[in-house]
Amino acid sequence: MRSFCYPCLWAGAFWLGVASTAHAEVALQQEPQEAQEEHSQAELQIDMDAVDDESRAMLEELLELERDERRLARDNAALAPRLERQAEALARREAALDALPDTREVLPALQERLVERLASWIESDMPFLHEERKARVASLRDSTPHLTPAERWERVVTAWRTELDYGREVDAWRGYLGEGAERREVDFLRLGRIGFYYLTPDGRDAGVWDAKEGRWAALDEAQRSEVRNGLRIARDRRAPELLTLPVSQPLKRAGEGDA
Repeated sequence: MRSFCYPCLWAGAFWLGVASTAHAEVALQQEPQEAQEEHSQAELQIDMDAVDDESRAMLEELLELERDERRLARDNAALAPRLERQAEALARREAALDALPDTREVLPALQERLVERLASWIESDMPFLHEERKARVASLRDSTPHLTPAERWERVVTAWRTELDYGREVDAWRGYLGEGAERREVDFLRLGRIGFYYLTPDGRDAGVWDAKEGRWAALDEAQRSEVRNGLRIARDRRAPELLTLPVSQPLKRAGEGDA
């Protein structure tokens, strides 16, 4: 039978208790340190996430700025020709304003020359609507005081435009031919400025204006029929068709110029 040493047992128990207490104290000391380290790591992760968010925001802002720059570049490229045209128009206007005093000085003389040329043209032209056209020129020579220079100029331009339009029109109307006892009612047909004709209401007499001779020339039966067809065309009674008629004005050949 073994014998036990009670002091030894007590000493062993004491050291075991001391060791357990020390281990517990070490464990208690490590737990706050680990918690602190975990908290620091969490804060660091939050800081990193915040940096990442800020970087992404800055990147998106940079991309948006780049898109805006490209859009502005396209807009500027599209506006450049327009701005150039506006600058050219502005330069022309400024030049016109600079020359305005000189223009105002020569404008009355220019208007007078245009009116005289128009009157001369009407006198040498085919005698259609002669009185009406001469009256229009006479109104241009009337120096009405209440008209501004711009209004006078507009009237001159309108008169010239009306005369030019005659050359592109086909017209028919009833009027009078001749003077005094020879005055008679006829139907007139005008094909622009190349042909001017008349036909009596009974269809028995017709003529073409001969600009070279300055008089009317008689037409035969076939030509009178053509004038009748032309009158119907001008009055929209039938579809346009080719008319075989002598012309009033001599036609120039291609490439033929004025002598």
